[in-house]
Amino acid sequence: MQTLVITVEHAGRRLDQAIAALLPQHSRSRLQNWIRCGQVRVNGKQTRPRALVQTGDCIDIDDQIETVQTDAQPEVIPLQVVYEDEAILVLNKPAGLVVHPGAGNPRGTLLNALLHHDAGLASVARAGIVQRLDKDTSGVMVVARTPEAHTYLVAQLARRKVRREYRAIVNGVLTAGGTIDAALGRHASDRKRMAVAPGGRNAVTHYRVLERFQAHTYLRVMLETGRTHQIRVHLAHIRHPVVGDPVYGRRRMIPGGVAADLRAAVMAFPRQALHASDLGLVHPVSGQELHWRVPLPADMQMLLDLLRRDGTGARD
Repeated sequence: MQTLVITVEHAGRRLDQAIAALLPQHSRSRLQNWIRCGQVRVNGKQTRPRALVQTGDCIDIDDQIETVQTDAQPEVIPLQVVYEDEAILVLNKPAGLVVHPGAGNPRGTLLNALLHHDAGLASVARAGIVQRLDKDTSGVMVVARTPEAHTYLVAQLARRKVRREYRAIVNGVLTAGGTIDAALGRHASDRKRMAVAPGGRNAVTHYRVLERFQAHTYLRVMLETGRTHQIRVHLAHIRHPVVGDPVYGRRRMIPGGVAADLRAAVMAFPRQALHASDLGLVHPVSGQELHWRVPLPADMQMLLDLLRRDGTGARD
């Protein structure tokens, strides 16, 4: 429980604006939610976010009862923890693990696993999840362990201060790196897919060639923005879809002369060959710049080894 007293400086402002100015460590949306849920009282009475406050008003805030969602339950699901302290948790998410519960995935998600790992995450919005990885994309991601850390990290993401780097194996041979600057929006006829769409939200992806092979390229990919399916849609847009992508990939074409085991591995690869390898951010408490790198998962490493063994690769 916190108690604030309105001074002349904030008199006459909306309640949500006044407490946002007094509690800058919390987002406006979180404070408005507290007000609507009755966790904020003005002179002992519940009121609305837009109610005006006056000098001397006493604001009581119960900031200890925020929950993520009532139907999310803790579940014993193994987590690969890369780093952990009182403010953040850094994980290496495996392919196949859904991040949030939703239609078709009500249980068995990363959110359920986090609630079991740390019961205190029930007091943080979305159990502290501030970024998403697609179900079948593996790799490093950060979780906030306090409401203050959550607000801080969301703001860093919005200001594009969080460094996110990926590894991808794509179809076709790219001769050089480049930048894809193409707005993204919902597909016109399939609302479950994203597409390059004039008038959509701006999206920028940078890529560099790490290795070239006879019919594939191993890429380092850097996100400037973080739109849904951004890397997958952008790479498909330049006609180099991610190997194994079931949504944005085209028919798998393998040239003649490729070793039989490599051909079989590419044709049978069960997911998009995309991995979040690097994460860099400023710690919400210490202010220290931190960086983590996680290795390729076994399935992508096996595919890369087969491509190298085929004897047709060239490294940049």
